[in-house]
Amino acid sequence: MLKILVSDKLGQAGLDILEAADDVHFEMKTGLSKDELMGIIGEYDALIVRSGTRPDADIIGAGKNLKIIGRAGAGVDNIDIKAATTHGIVVMNTPGANSMATAEQTMALMMAITRHTAHSHASVLAGEWKRSHYAGTELYQKTLGVIGFGRIGKLVTARAQGFGMQVIAYDPFVTEDVALELGVTLVDLDELYAQSDYITLHTAATPETEKMINKDAIGQMKDGVFILNVARGKLVNESDLAEGLKSGKVKAAGIDVYSKEPPENSPLIGLPNVVHTPHLGASTVEAQKTVAQMVVNQVINGLRGHGFKHAINLPMTAEVDFEQIRPYLTLAERIGKLQAGLATGKVTQVEIEASGNDVDNLIRPLAAGVLKGLLEDSQDEEVNYINAPILADEAGIEVSQATGMETADYSNRISCRVHSGKQVQLVAGVLFANEEPRIVQINEYQLEAKPEGHLLLMANKDVPGVIGQIGTLLAAYEVNIGEWRMGRHQPSGESLSVINLDSNPPIEALDAIKKIKAVTQADLISL
Repeated sequence: MLKILVSDKLGQAGLDILEAADDVHFEMKTGLSKDELMGIIGEYDALIVRSGTRPDADIIGAGKNLKIIGRAGAGVDNIDIKAATTHGIVVMNTPGANSMATAEQTMALMMAITRHTAHSHASVLAGEWKRSHYAGTELYQKTLGVIGFGRIGKLVTARAQGFGMQVIAYDPFVTEDVALELGVTLVDLDELYAQSDYITLHTAATPETEKMINKDAIGQMKDGVFILNVARGKLVNESDLAEGLKSGKVKAAGIDVYSKEPPENSPLIGLPNVVHTPHLGASTVEAQKTVAQMVVNQVINGLRGHGFKHAINLPMTAEVDFEQIRPYLTLAERIGKLQAGLATGKVTQVEIEASGNDVDNLIRPLAAGVLKGLLEDSQDEEVNYINAPILADEAGIEVSQATGMETADYSNRISCRVHSGKQVQLVAGVLFANEEPRIVQINEYQLEAKPEGHLLLMANKDVPGVIGQIGTLLAAYEVNIGEWRMGRHQPSGESLSVINLDSNPPIEALDAIKKIKAVTQADLISL
């Protein structure tokens, strides 16, 4: 019998599946202390948790028979992933279970801010009857701008189209073909701001997207725009949005998430043209039911050897030694991250090649690693080795994988070509001493750069004084250079540098570097 312990409350739908499985014996024991859990965990093949249980290294170490930890939810920060991987324990979560709930919450807020639902309700309760005061706006024939065209963005699109809305979207990782199939026009962010009557956010919170809705962005929008955020609180500069709402530039906003939760001292609280909800995007009976069913089915299938769906730490079949190949996966991810930083438009094609005896049989997990690095900062959900290829396919990215002969210069080389816009970028890397990742080629330039931390990627004419100018300029902004690697074809030609910086320079420093006469390209990339 497969023995499963459920240590947090789980929806009845999941318990029913466990009860019906003839080869499963399960027990539900909630509220256990760490010592109590450690005392019994060795009896079980799998542990199902929500956020209340924190399987740390001690608990995982005590799980002598533990094979799978299933998380009923997307977040796995309560689980020691490293300890689980070291002990050969698969960690699974349930991404996407709340997508429909979040999409519907978006539409609920859209209707509420359009028709003054909450405020007119309060008015009637107060004994008022101000029909003309609460005249609304129709969604019909209005333009909805969707920022982030992942699963939730697509679900919102379908529902908005049902109201007769025209939908435009911004997502640099989705192709025109994918969007056109759904009747959506892909546009640049500036165009989306200028054309949209309503703007809804469904992108991940990254350094690039943090506070993307700010004074400058709002200034580009139509007068009287409606804004919705049921994604991440960090996407919005709340002070700037509050000013836009007070001035009337933004007619109304529907807010479900906040930069700090609960939203203490938020400038948005108390404004008459905002409808607030307390982070209810995933809070539906159906979503909780789906989460319970997903985690139970995944855990049972994993124990039965039928597959490891949504495994966080297992990018290949269980017989492969994950710890042994982890350095190659790290290298693959950093190649993908570097490519994401170099992309100049929508990514349409990715070509991945592994050359060498140690890597040619790992092409699938390596490809998943490259795609994970390429996509993870652009998605509104967690990206892992399992779902990265699926997300790439959903975004319309054509992915090819190949193995090649080992080169004379480097053994076990991983290379990746990315087609974005009209540009094709090649990045290749190897491991030094089987554990230290290095980038050894960017396009036609050969070099040996560390893919870590803050990188300044710079192309320039190979003339005297450039290195001194860059060093002096960065010093003026108190940015220290950790390492400088350069590749070139010939003296006085073109050169490419990868410069490791100890801190991320301000945008003013990058602008100043770009103004140097010999510099032809300068990009900041954080890995």
